[in-house]
Amino acid sequence: MEYYFFNVTNPEVFLAGGKAAVKQIGPYTYREYRPRENVTFLENGTKLYAVNPKTFVFVPEKSAGDPTVDILRTVNIPFVVVMDQLNSYSFFLRTLVSMYMNSLGVELFMTRTVHEVLWGFKDPILTKVHSMKPDVDEYFGLMWKKNGTHEGEFVFHTGEQNYLDYGKIDSWEGMREMTWWSSNQSNMINGTDGAVFHPLINRNELLYIFAADLCRSIHLGYVKDVEVKGIQAYRFAPPSDVLMSPKDNPTNEGFCVPAGDCLGTGLLKVSVCRQGAPIVVSFPHFYQADPVYINAIEGLSPNKEDHETYLDLQPTTGVPIRACKRAQLNIILKRVPGFPKTKHLNETIFPIMFVNETATIDDDSANQMRTLLLIVTLVSNFPLLIVGMGIILLLVLVILFCRNRQKKNDVKRIDFTEAFHSFATAKDETAYTQVSDKPDEQSPTPAVQPARNGSYIAMSPVEAQKC
Repeated sequence: MEYYFFNVTNPEVFLAGGKAAVKQIGPYTYREYRPRENVTFLENGTKLYAVNPKTFVFVPEKSAGDPTVDILRTVNIPFVVVMDQLNSYSFFLRTLVSMYMNSLGVELFMTRTVHEVLWGFKDPILTKVHSMKPDVDEYFGLMWKKNGTHEGEFVFHTGEQNYLDYGKIDSWEGMREMTWWSSNQSNMINGTDGAVFHPLINRNELLYIFAADLCRSIHLGYVKDVEVKGIQAYRFAPPSDVLMSPKDNPTNEGFCVPAGDCLGTGLLKVSVCRQGAPIVVSFPHFYQADPVYINAIEGLSPNKEDHETYLDLQPTTGVPIRACKRAQLNIILKRVPGFPKTKHLNETIFPIMFVNETATIDDDSANQMRTLLLIVTLVSNFPLLIVGMGIILLLVLVILFCRNRQKKNDVKRIDFTEAFHSFATAKDETAYTQVSDKPDEQSPTPAVQPARNGSYIAMSPVEAQKC
């Protein structure tokens, strides 16, 4: 798991109404462990219960720096969340809160270490709120309380009744559908969790994944054939219509909450499942998003190679052999009456950070996969092999038979020639004519008296024939 952050280089200019400038820093790399635990089979083995805890371990040799030392200037998310929550309250209350924040020295942009922003720090605003509402945590971090925890309880189909259902989610957190969005289709929990898929995948189908961190299901379409460590695979990726504006893709209308409150292409507002915080998700650098969002921030450069999400699947087994999930976290910044520090702001979808979550099959597993696929190929083609071997044996027998017959013909030809030569020699010396079975009374006595009741052959000397 690689974390990249957008360091704000000109906060004063942005607060004065100018365009914000950011510089990407990172990656800060963590090795992610995701074992399936508490696995329990249900309903005679047709379903399976499991949780997926995630554990992160820092990998310094693959990181751009030390997260406990490197300083980051970014949006003060707790400040923005409080302002957004107070937006529906009276102007007088908002003014009082603003004055209190000023007394604490809280600004719209904060300076913290990467580790603090990622894994948590004690925030002065949340500490005050916690004193009044104990259920509100006084610590804030983008990954606060997410190391060693899971994303919810899942029940999966095992595929025993239908192999196409293998790995599909039956329920999440006890729900077969969500309740956040404004349409039944948007609330559906479709597909798998992305770890497994049904076997015998074809290029024409759409694959569905439920992403708990995005609070929705997404679909992936076939892109191209690829090869990973000698294994042939199909690459699937989310098409552009997944985050397309409802104006261009009406099926996304259900992700507008409240109904009609929609963002442009390339963005998904997830406030409904983030306790009302004005959080927006997108692809990194607003890849595939409306250019208006890209042009609003200086320092962004979206491209397919670095910012596309994709999944490489071995089609026979349905096993992912390479995966790359890339997602960006943004926050909505806008003017809030009663907070003077926002009075010059231009409403902006401001990028905070993005993740590059990658996984590739290891060498040992790749070797096992290649061996398995070879066995599967041989077994599936066994009838063809038998037919092929039968044809080859038949051809061999035909060839042997023809050769044997040819040899016999050669022997007969030689015997006939020798007999012919012997006969020709005799012909030079004698001649023969067949006569009647009974000799004529007037004919002379034959030279040879045949056996009784036999045929009579008269032979007499003649002159040798000249060629």
